[in-house]
Amino acid sequence: MSLNNTPSAERIHIAFFGRRNAGKSSVVNAVTGQNLAIVSDVAGTTTDPVSKAMELLPLGPVVIIDTPGIDDEGELGALRVRRSYQVLNKTDVAVLVIDSAVGMTEEDSALLIRIKQKNIPFCVVYNKNDINAVGSSGENEISVSAMTGDGINELKDLIGRLAKTEEKEKHIVSHMLSKEDIAVLVVPIDESAPKGRLILPQQQTIRDLIDAHCMAVVTQPEELPQTLKALAKPPEVVITDSQAFARVSRDVPEDIILTSFSILFANYKGNLRQAVEGVKAIDRLCDGDKVLISEGCTHHRQCGDIGTVKLPKLLEKYTGKKLCYNWTSGTEFSDGLSEYKLVIHCGGCMLSEREMQYRLKCALDENVPITNYGTAIAYMNGILKRSLRIFPEISALL
Repeated sequence: MSLNNTPSAERIHIAFFGRRNAGKSSVVNAVTGQNLAIVSDVAGTTTDPVSKAMELLPLGPVVIIDTPGIDDEGELGALRVRRSYQVLNKTDVAVLVIDSAVGMTEEDSALLIRIKQKNIPFCVVYNKNDINAVGSSGENEISVSAMTGDGINELKDLIGRLAKTEEKEKHIVSHMLSKEDIAVLVVPIDESAPKGRLILPQQQTIRDLIDAHCMAVVTQPEELPQTLKALAKPPEVVITDSQAFARVSRDVPEDIILTSFSILFANYKGNLRQAVEGVKAIDRLCDGDKVLISEGCTHHRQCGDIGTVKLPKLLEKYTGKKLCYNWTSGTEFSDGLSEYKLVIHCGGCMLSEREMQYRLKCALDENVPITNYGTAIAYMNGILKRSLRIFPEISALL
């Protein structure tokens, strides 16, 4: 996959934090070699987190995030500070920029404690060393000048070292298949499908398959029976959009493995075991219980939207209960989940793995069951155990 085509959720997220007028935005521009952030002598120029997907050598594809000052004041300022702290949930490398003339402040120290609590690789950058030279001897500390460029190359090297973790190469489904195996992907094209393109999980799964020299056959639910007949040999797996689960399960013979994009992504960047344990809470729902339905992306809601229309209808048909719903999308996610009896999350294709893991941990910490779209839909259609056959150790939980 080319650098320009790498999805933002799969890129290393490098976030820059600091007090107002510490020169944070100037450091961002110096590191990226672009006027990515607006620079001004006016305190609080950066009022919202600004993200930019780009290539940063020697790392490759990254997302650079410039955040509002962590010392902002007033009611609006407090909201901006909160948004800066929220950025930590998707940060792979944190860069804390300090004004060398001021030194480490109470706000800087508080943020640094939170960074360490979240086990985020970090560096502390003392900026403006052209005005006030400061020695940097602490943990991952460096002295730079965004104005003159002094120390910027060394800072880029340091960020690169922090970002290079020893993570194992991850795959969506190809690691469970062999070369030249056939995978049939069932992709409904209805009013909720984006015009002229496939959604990200479908694109990424196809790429994962062909990179491993498997054969990906894409079809719609209506053509699935004929597609299976046309193949010279049965496919090793059929992967469907969750919305078509019930129909597809009737058309796919029992001896062929069946799963969904959402279930695969729950395993790819979430916690499939937690999703399977959480889905059992559906059977415990009562009238008036609150359910949070959360998506990692923002999109125009269609009349047949899965999160706001189809899932609630399926839940109430299955449980026979009148439930209350809240919805979040994009970077929004409830700080407190204790009021909910269940959280149902999308596959998280637009979220980084770190942010998806953060959301799962929020639910775990508050003892609130959490599952995802595909797991919930398969469960309510009575086919979850079959849909998990590709993950035998997880299927054994049912």
